[in-house]
Order: sequence, then structure tokens, then C-alpha cells
Amino acid sequence: MPGYSEFYFNVDHGYLEGLVRGFKAGILTSADYVNLAQCETLEDLKLHLQTTDYGNFLANETGPLTISTIDDKLKAKLLTEFHYFRNHAFEPLATFLNFITYSYMIDNVILLITGTLHQRPIAELVPKCHPLGSFEQMEAVSIASNPTELFNAILVDTPLAAFFQDCLSENDLDEMNIEIMRNKLYKASSCNITIIPGGFQSSYLEAFYKFCEKQGGTTAEIMRPILEFEADRRAFIITINSFGTELSKDDREKLYPTCGKLYPEGLHLLANADDYEQVKCVADYYAEYKAVFEGVGSGTREKTLEDAFFEHEVKLNVLAFNNQFHFGVFYAYVKLKEQECRNIVWIAECISQRHRTKINNYIPIF
Repeated sequence: MPGYSEFYFNVDHGYLEGLVRGFKAGILTSADYVNLAQCETLEDLKLHLQTTDYGNFLANETGPLTISTIDDKLKAKLLTEFHYFRNHAFEPLATFLNFITYSYMIDNVILLITGTLHQRPIAELVPKCHPLGSFEQMEAVSIASNPTELFNAILVDTPLAAFFQDCLSENDLDEMNIEIMRNKLYKASSCNITIIPGGFQSSYLEAFYKFCEKQGGTTAEIMRPILEFEADRRAFIITINSFGTELSKDDREKLYPTCGKLYPEGLHLLANADDYEQVKCVADYYAEYKAVFEGVGSGTREKTLEDAFFEHEVKLNVLAFNNQFHFGVFYAYVKLKEQECRNIVWIAECISQRHRTKINNYIPIF
């Protein structure tokens, strides 16, 4: 009975929702970041993190602490929490949690293909993949020489199979085609989809959007603006990254997700944009995106567009916790913890390189 979830939500999902809200209370506060930014060494950083919910997550590291070790341990802790959610979830929450992992799987596949293209050993690439997007056949990606071979030999038995079917061509796997493939995977398809375990007939972002809409109620209400923003952010980034490349305006427009607020007029305007200023003019028609672009500076210490998008994403995900009886809190928690990991790694990088002038350029959450 989509739309009436508050009447029965706690029967199957109340425990996990309560748990994720408890975990959310452990997200670092502004005071924590101030203390982290005052650390002189990575060992000082480790000691302060021990006073937070991270506890002794670095206790087994006896050698000199490195940035990569901190990053790996942060991701490992998030992975442990996520696996607990997934292993104890009933449907349809289980499928919702699976959807969260698909974007990381896509990025991992693209990373491995790109690394192989540059003749990087697979043993060096796999540790760089996000653990939330790992799958059994991942290391075999390096043997593929074209998209069809990639699909038939490796991806056909993974959850990504249906998403790749719509973006395959006989083109060789070069850098341009790899990036086009990534954007097609996220792009919304106009075809109808049927939600069935293990199979989806549309691209990832659209499939996720329609799945949330099918749940109805507060889940749809919370996830709608979050996924619309994700679609629109990709449209802006695709446009800006396409400047100075061989990608035509028509081909660019075909890559845009169509489940965001920009569809259809805004996407058409973006497709015809020739420079950053014209992209900014398109954003001016949408209040929330106008505010994002206005927050971007041009100086070396000013906020980048990526940072501005991250800030807006954090605001949307924090708002998800204002309502109860919905799945959006799980998505929001993963994204907020991901931002927290980026913040900690950024501060650790600045400490390690003794580049303290930029140490406060993190994205605060609470």
C-alpha cells in the first residue's frame, strides 16, 4: 500500500531506521572539525578521532600513519555499517539499499576500464575502487577490448547488466567513449521499467527515481528532490566538461538525465550553451541552482563549483532526517558519511603537506 507506509513501516523497517538515526548522531560536528583542523600531525588526528564515534578504528595501525590508510579505514567502517543494514533489511528496503550500491559499481567499472586503457596493472587499480561498489567479476574488467566484450564476458551476470544494455556500441574503449558510457549509465531513459528482483529495463538514475516514486509516501517525497538534484548536477557537469571536446551539442543533449528539474527547457538551453557564463545563465532560471552558482568564486581560496554542489547535496540529505517512516534516511546517511570521509581526508592531506592555509576548505555537515 504505497502512500500509507506510516501505518506499517515499523513492522519491517523500524529497527533499521532507528539504528541509522542513532548512527547519524555520531556524525562529526563543527566543533569536531575545528579540533581536527588544529592537529599538528596525523597521530594527533588519530587521537582526536578516537574521542568520536570512530573510536579505535585506527588502533591496529602500528606503522607510520598515511592518508591512504585513513581513507581505507574510513570507507571500511562505512562498509561495515552498510552491510549490517543490507543484511537485516526486508523488501523493498533491501532493493533500495542495492540501488545505492549501483552507482559505486558503475564508477568502479569506469575506473578499471580507464586504468586498463592507460596500462595500469589491475592489482594497482582494484584498491582504488570504492568498497560499496565491489563485485566478484570486477577484476576481470581489464580483459575487455570493446563494450560488447565487456558486457558479454563480465557484466552480464551482475546487477549492472540491464543498465549497460542501453549504452553499448561497437566503438573501441577510448577515453571519450568511456566517459560517454558513464554518462549514459546515469542518464534517464524514456522507456517504461518494470521493477523485478535482479532486472531493470532502464538506466540507473531513472530506475532509482521510478522505484522511489513507486514506494510513494514519504520515501517518494524525500527522495524526489535528492535524485532530481543528482540528475541536474550531472547535466551541468556534462555540459561544462564537454567544452573544448569533440562532443557535439546533439550528442551532449542525449547524455542528459531527464528526471530533474531542468527537464525539458533547461536541458535544451544547456545543450546549446557554448561557455561557462551561458551555463550560469541557465542556472539563473532556477532559484536553488542560481544560489549554487553564485556561491562559486574565482580566486585560489574561493569555493569551486564542485564544492558548491557538495554543500547543496549536504543540505538536502540533512533535511531527509526531519521526516520519519521512509527509506531516504539510509541514502542520506551514506552520502553524509561519504562527505565526512572527504572532509577528514582533506584535513589529513593539509596536515601531512603542512598546507594549513586551505585546511578549513571542508564542507561542514552539522
